[in-house]
Amino acid sequence: MPKYAIRLRNRRTLSTPVIIVAVLLAAAATPLAAAEHTLMPSPQTVHIGHFDATIKPVLTVESGDTVVLVASDHLDPAVTDQSGVVPPSAVPEYTRAINREVKDRGPSPHFLTGPIFVNGAMPGDVLEVRILDVQLAIPYGYNQHRPGAGGLPNEFTAPFRRVIPLNMQSRTAELTGGVVVPLDRPFFGTMGVAPPPAMGRISSGPPGVHTGNLDNKDLGAGSILYMPVHVPGALFSVGDAHAAQGHGEVDGGAIETGLRGRFQFIVRKDMKLVWPRGETATHWMVMGLHQNLEEATRMAIRETLDFITGRFPHITREEAYMIATVAVDYHITQVVDGVKGVHGMIPKAIFTAP
Repeated sequence: MPKYAIRLRNRRTLSTPVIIVAVLLAAAATPLAAAEHTLMPSPQTVHIGHFDATIKPVLTVESGDTVVLVASDHLDPAVTDQSGVVPPSAVPEYTRAINREVKDRGPSPHFLTGPIFVNGAMPGDVLEVRILDVQLAIPYGYNQHRPGAGGLPNEFTAPFRRVIPLNMQSRTAELTGGVVVPLDRPFFGTMGVAPPPAMGRISSGPPGVHTGNLDNKDLGAGSILYMPVHVPGALFSVGDAHAAQGHGEVDGGAIETGLRGRFQFIVRKDMKLVWPRGETATHWMVMGLHQNLEEATRMAIRETLDFITGRFPHITREEAYMIATVAVDYHITQVVDGVKGVHGMIPKAIFTAP
């Protein structure tokens, strides 16, 4: 139930019915300013490698509230220290504490901050998460790949890992000699809610109906993520911070790092979704998720047709299919999470009719 500020002037001169009407009008028109919270990673606020409807929330917020939230990298600090790339003082103490103290891990490596309980969110609702800001939190990151994984699972015979210093001033990183990439689009690879309770504990690796590990570089600052809710409070968690990544994430990772984000949470009871969707200032975003890349593409196309015909009832499904091929861009989100991703970017500007 939202909270409201009620102010009555000259209440002594008002009759009881007038007072009641004034109170109701004030309650309807004057919502209190949403609160802002801060959530830092720690052994008490991080769960590693899984989603589960039974994980206890570490923060409770109201619909409309914002949260400034930090996600830790998940590289063992001993590896960072031994790399010689950054001084040991660059590794946050919370990262060291999480590595020392959190024993319940897996099956994936992601350090997930949360979960956050959003009051009013119920199964069947949609949780709208506005990603207001994303900033680098630490001056290093890393990339690694191993045999048997990635887009070319059988072509590399030895594991590879590189700790990469991040230039916080120029917002760039040198991957190898003479190869410098911008860090102007950092994003959280994993943002998700609790899965349906019947699924039990699931890996944070593959994305799914809980959203989770999308690894979608288009969900950076200024974007919106819409997720179907499966349990009371939604139970939102975030992690897998990426300083830079291409569409596809083909070797199994990005520049994995730590990020600070600012999120706003809004409970949407006027929306119904089966799969997550997104939005940027210029595009609506639909997603296909499947173990087979072709099936993920088909799913993204069907989601495109459902979105267009649902939002614009005068457009037929046949016409929406035409629009999908003429104007919608389909990106390979990632190919390395077991469940592969394809997302379609539907340009808002082409829809000119009221």
